[in-house]
Amino acid sequence: MPYKSVVLVKQVPDTKNISGDVMTPEGTINRTALPTVFNPEDLNALEMALQVRDREGGEVIVLTMGPPAAADILRDSLFRGADRVILLSDRRFAGADTLATSYALACAIRTLERSFGPVDLVFAGRQAIDGDTAQVGPQTAEKLGIPQITYAEAIVKLEGPSIVVQRALDHGTELVKCSLPCLLTVVGSANEPRPASVRRRIEYKLAATKLEYKGLLAKWPAFGGEEALDAYLVERGLGIAVWSAADIGAEEEKLGLAGSPTQVYKVNFVVLESADSREIQPTPEGIASLVQELVREYIVG
Repeated sequence: MPYKSVVLVKQVPDTKNISGDVMTPEGTINRTALPTVFNPEDLNALEMALQVRDREGGEVIVLTMGPPAAADILRDSLFRGADRVILLSDRRFAGADTLATSYALACAIRTLERSFGPVDLVFAGRQAIDGDTAQVGPQTAEKLGIPQITYAEAIVKLEGPSIVVQRALDHGTELVKCSLPCLLTVVGSANEPRPASVRRRIEYKLAATKLEYKGLLAKWPAFGGEEALDAYLVERGLGIAVWSAADIGAEEEKLGLAGSPTQVYKVNFVVLESADSREIQPTPEGIASLVQELVREYIVG
């Protein structure tokens, strides 16, 4: 039985480089001041969806909300095997907390179902490395009115309208059976995400949103204009859809900062420094002395 899957992905700032210089007065991250990456566990979610499609048939649609630059991870998704990608991009989405983000994503999934038919499975990474809340997936499921399975590590059985999933817990695993449609949040230990395919890189290298047309025409002026470029990309299935708040029928007061009750009160930057250090000579005697001290202080035993 073929299954239609939607994968929620996010372009996130490389958190290794976060400092006070990239924080806004509102306590949010100035994302344009940092290099960005594909949120790691979202790659695991995409891989799980692709495995379902490869095994059972169906379609994988990747959805992200972000600025125009977020199209980069949608192209990456196409390179890895996604069938269709959609970018939610609108200034009214800016500054959204998890509540406003999940509202926009739920509206987009409902819009997608009206356009392409019912969705069987929604996949998302367990959490994003920029917020670490693990809230967007569960909140999206709640707004869609569908069940959810968090910490999904493996799909044990997928048959007809039901699924059995192995969950990764702190002290073991758990098997959960659920009816479809449902939403799964996927952990990093679930799989090894496939690399981008060279063939698909060649096939989709020109995939672009209309927001990127000016940049493409600067590189390839031979197209002559945006209308000719649009016709070329659409004919070859290379146009990346961009949906605004109006396109998904969202209520403006529930979006962005206006729809975000979470406010950052204060940001602290913690720097861990050693109060005391000493050098151990790289000799058998020095190493033996270190081991004896660690045993004596009950650090090892």
